[in-house]
Amino acid sequence: MFVGATVLDDPADDHAGRGRILHLDAALRPKGAWDLADTSHLVGGLKFDPSGVLWAFDSQGFVVLNLHRDGRVVRRCEFGARAYSHINFAADGTLLLGEHVVGDSVHPEVQARMRTRIPFMPGTQRFGDGHVLRFAADGTLLAEYGTATHGGMGGFLGVTSSVLAPDQRTLVYCSETGPRLMRYDLAADMQLPDLQSSTPPCPPGSPPMYFAMDYAADGTLWVLRSGALEALDEVGQTLRQLPLEGSGWALLDCMADGAHALVSNFFTGEVAKVSLIDGSKSASYATGAPRAVAGLIEFTGP
Repeated sequence: MFVGATVLDDPADDHAGRGRILHLDAALRPKGAWDLADTSHLVGGLKFDPSGVLWAFDSQGFVVLNLHRDGRVVRRCEFGARAYSHINFAADGTLLLGEHVVGDSVHPEVQARMRTRIPFMPGTQRFGDGHVLRFAADGTLLAEYGTATHGGMGGFLGVTSSVLAPDQRTLVYCSETGPRLMRYDLAADMQLPDLQSSTPPCPPGSPPMYFAMDYAADGTLWVLRSGALEALDEVGQTLRQLPLEGSGWALLDCMADGAHALVSNFFTGEVAKVSLIDGSKSASYATGAPRAVAGLIEFTGP
C-alpha cells in the first residue's frame, strides 16, 4: 500500500510541506517512505499505471510525477501547467487527467478560514476549468472534455475524483464536498444526467457530500458519501450502505481481493482496511499526518 502523507511544516500554509509517500505492507504496517523534492503542497492522486509506474500529483504546484521501481522520480511537464490531481488509464493506452479546481474565486465564508492559497494557472486569472483532458502516452493532447462541476463547499473544486466505468466511455466523478455524483460520456463528448444528486432542502443531519468513488473487482460502483461507503447500481440506486466511524473519510481504493477497500480519513490521517460486506475494520494505521493524507493506492503488480 502507498499513502501520500505530506509533512506539513509551513506555519503560514496548512497545505504546504515536504512531499512524502509512505509504503505500508498488506497489514498496514510501515515499511518505508519516499521523500519528494519536486512538490510543495499536498501529494495525492496516487495510482499505478499498467507498467507498474506510480503516478502522483501536487495540484497546487502544477506537478505531475512518475515514480519508478528503481527509485527514479520523473517530473512529467508535457501535460502543461494545470492543477491536475488524479489520473485514469484507458484500455486504449490513453491517459485521462482531472483538473482539481475551477473558476477564479472562493466562497467568502470558506476563504475566511482557509490557510492556503489557490494559485491561478500561469498566464491566466483563473484557478482552472474543472475539465478532464485526454492525452496520448507521450503527452500529446487528444481531447479536452467540458465536464460540469459543482464547486463543493468552497465553490472552486472541479473534478477532484473520478473513475472510468467498465464500458470505457463513462466517467463517474464528483467535486468533493458537493452533493452531486456526476457522469460524462467521453465517446459522445457530452454530459450525462447525474447518477445521484441532492437538492435543498436536505434531510436533517449532515448534508450529503461526495468524496471518492471506485469500482470493485465484480464491477460494483462504490462511493464515499457523507461518512459511509455505498454500493450503487447502474441507475444510481443504493444497494448497500456501510457507515464508517466518525467523519472525514475522503479517499477510497477498492482492493484486488474484491472483499475489502482502503479508506483514509483527512481529519485524522488514519488509513484503514474495511470489509465491503459489513464495513468492519480489519487493519488500521495512524500516519500521524492529520489533514495531509491525499493519496491512497494498493499495489497489485508482481
